[in-house]
Amino acid sequence: MSTLMLDTMELATGKSTAAPDVDDSSNRKGTWVTASAHIITAVIGSGVLSLSWAIAQLGWIAGPIALLLYSVINWFTSTLLADCCRDPVSGRRFSCYMDAVKSNLGGINNKFCGIAQYANLVGVSIGYSITAAISMAAIKRSGCFHKHGHDAGCHVKNNMFMIIFGIIEIILSQIPNFNKLSGLSVVAAVMSFTYATIGLCLSIAKVAEGTHARTSLTGTTAGVDVTSAQKIWNCLEALGDIAFSYAFSTVLIEIQDTIKSSPPENEAMKKATSIGVSVTTMFYMSCGLLGYASFGNKAPGNFLTGFGFYDPYWLIDVANVSIIVHLIGAYQVFCQPIFKRVEDWCFNRWPNNSFIKEGRPINLPLCGVYHFSAFRLVWRTAYVIMTTIAAMILPFFNDILGLLGAASFWPLTVYFPIQMHIAREKIQPYSWKWIWLNVLVVVCLIISLLAAAGSIEGIVKDLRAFKPFTSVS
Repeated sequence: MSTLMLDTMELATGKSTAAPDVDDSSNRKGTWVTASAHIITAVIGSGVLSLSWAIAQLGWIAGPIALLLYSVINWFTSTLLADCCRDPVSGRRFSCYMDAVKSNLGGINNKFCGIAQYANLVGVSIGYSITAAISMAAIKRSGCFHKHGHDAGCHVKNNMFMIIFGIIEIILSQIPNFNKLSGLSVVAAVMSFTYATIGLCLSIAKVAEGTHARTSLTGTTAGVDVTSAQKIWNCLEALGDIAFSYAFSTVLIEIQDTIKSSPPENEAMKKATSIGVSVTTMFYMSCGLLGYASFGNKAPGNFLTGFGFYDPYWLIDVANVSIIVHLIGAYQVFCQPIFKRVEDWCFNRWPNNSFIKEGRPINLPLCGVYHFSAFRLVWRTAYVIMTTIAAMILPFFNDILGLLGAASFWPLTVYFPIQMHIAREKIQPYSWKWIWLNVLVVVCLIISLLAAAGSIEGIVKDLRAFKPFTSVS
């Protein structure tokens, strides 16, 4: 949580840590295509894996309605946020979410945004470490089930896989900035389509077999599948899981900062947002609903690693490899804002420190010249190690996703974009538009609090029987 401490110190001094804005085409070469790839990489992530479970809790009516509402709200508020990427007075471009909030709202909103955004980014890093490790373990378990039968235990410890994922991320974390991530994001986006499509096809095949799983309009049945209390908690947690599956507002302005200024970057970002949200909603509807049709009320928390599917085992392995590759890229998309914030703060705080400022070029085969920085190596390695250890301590897939979704949805997806829009457009208090925008803010706050409560209840229940560093798939 050193990031939050640094942000608080920056806010106390009143000095921005962002680098000076220069609309230089040599610095920004992104288009709506690369922005779409970044969004899809950020959005179609581990959240899709829990959607069949979420639909199973909510049922055929509330489940699809929740998916649609979240997608519409995300699209709407993201278009508002895209218009907040420049200072309303000077026209200077912002490179991060916090600077946009500071310029448009100021005051305590800036501190609140820093805590919400960076805590969420750290949490997503931890969540992706957990998910990647579970997928690695699933590949090993798949081979075991194929060899010894579906009734074999085939349990695997996850810690070694978390360490492997961490080592990979330590290497990739040396990529200097967001602008250098385009290639990785494209590969990750392709992988996300791959495993989502495989899950979709396997669900269709399972439904076509004619084995009808028990489903209902209201989802799991109280007194049959779960207790009445657990039904309520699970429904609330499911809302958090769905919210997490659409989470990309935390990095929207950082993605937009990679787009060149002509045509206007806010218009390009709106186009990318529309494409990204439309594509992901289509996949989410398909995977969630067909996954529920396949497994019914017994849908696993992760429909590709919970072994609702066993065969063809090689296809399950391909899907899990795709998940791993995607999460490797997505981890970087969510970490780069943290890396930039800390490094900018340190550069401004100690401008003459040779360890922080100095670097040297290294000629890498096939990669060209890489500017090595000892400070970047030490700081980013420490961050990856921290998130890996945290993942080992709290390896609860659905509960962690639900809590992250609930914690980030209201402040970062709803509250700040709407309040900045009201401030920039100078919407009169108590006018019709002001009223319905604030009603939306209040309703989403209530949903987020309820979803957080459901996820926290799940984490507390899991902790009663869990010992740190002993995660097993």
